[in-house]
Amino acid sequence: MGPRQRLIALLGLAVMVSEGLDITIASFVYPNVMRDWGTSMSAVTTTVTAGVLSMAVGGAVAGPLADRYGRKGVTVAGILVFGVATAVTGLAADIEVFATLRVVACAGLGAVAPVVMAIVADSTPARRRAPVVALAFSGIAAGTVAGGFLASAVIPGFGWPALLALCGLAPLPLVPLIAAYVPESVSALLTRGRPAEQIHESLALLAPGRDTSHVDLTGGRDDERQPTRKLSAIVLSRSFAPTTLLIWLCYFVLLGVVYLLLNYLPLMVARAGLTAARTGVVVGLFGGGTLCGQLLASFGLRRYDRFRFLALASALSGLAVCVTAAAGTGYAGLSALVSALGVCLGGSMGSLQAVGALAYPSTLRATGMGWMSGIGRIGTLTSGLLGGVMIGAGWGIPRILFVLCVPLALTSAAALLLRKAVPPPVPPAPDA
Repeated sequence: MGPRQRLIALLGLAVMVSEGLDITIASFVYPNVMRDWGTSMSAVTTTVTAGVLSMAVGGAVAGPLADRYGRKGVTVAGILVFGVATAVTGLAADIEVFATLRVVACAGLGAVAPVVMAIVADSTPARRRAPVVALAFSGIAAGTVAGGFLASAVIPGFGWPALLALCGLAPLPLVPLIAAYVPESVSALLTRGRPAEQIHESLALLAPGRDTSHVDLTGGRDDERQPTRKLSAIVLSRSFAPTTLLIWLCYFVLLGVVYLLLNYLPLMVARAGLTAARTGVVVGLFGGGTLCGQLLASFGLRRYDRFRFLALASALSGLAVCVTAAAGTGYAGLSALVSALGVCLGGSMGSLQAVGALAYPSTLRATGMGWMSGIGRIGTLTSGLLGGVMIGAGWGIPRILFVLCVPLALTSAAALLLRKAVPPPVPPAPDA
């Protein structure tokens, strides 16, 4: 990888950290909003639900726009939307204004993640693409961990509006850097009919000193090169439908399981009789394990097939869930097992990002990733509802965890099917 490619990957990682921060701090702000304004739990639940739906729509809409009109512009717009909206949310005087601004911010958050992953994949050499995409995606987990520490440091002394302002303004310096140093994707330039000279200039920025005159600027499958056809329809066409549906299943399950545990693990652990301090440690270990798992995926994907890695990580996640459910609820055992579960789930999430980014050609990559992200957000809503029902019915940790084994087993099987379903890459044109 050249210096420009490393810089683009680093910028992608920084954007993902900012996204993780923004998503995480909201969970620390809501209790303070309820206390300060007397806001009901139902109003907060409505705000959270609307935010998740906004993220799903943001990803599904931004992907095709990025593939059609350019990824850099969509990324810059998304960062500005969620950064400014989050910062301004701290000025809200009631829950109605707060909720409106949060929905706007979540639309930007949903738009940015899949497009940034597509940018990182496009700018990375094929042999390094899977591990670099997984590494960039780990920024969300890093932002999640950092968000907890930041909230505990800022809210007691400065209040929750200051936390929103800080995390909203933090990603804005990335905008001029992205505008200056990230070249537009070749696929978007081709779609927009830009001249060959401009396309070769974009390639030269990624590979300075290399002759790009021989690069084929017309290759690809016929269904990838129809500018008048809806990109979302192509993702579900005969060529890509099996791949798309299997990826949706995997992300729906994995994101749903991760968010169910993040949202309800504190309550489940507290019901098991652990003190508040020990509950916090267990939850923190799960978040740290998730980050470690995603970093492990980045290293593992350098040597191992991404489909088998995803299948193995998902199977180990199911095994870790079963062992945790069967081992009891003691503090030491829970700490160790929840950490291992976080590592396995993090590895699954990181490798799935690599699978999704490489499953589609560059002309469809942002669209495919955007829809994948949107379906995953629907999974978080579904898991949130199911988790509430199970906990409301009095289910304990073992019973809830045993239920999660089934979808994780399906994910492992789907990963193996993906290996056969993903279309082979288009071979490069022979040198002239």
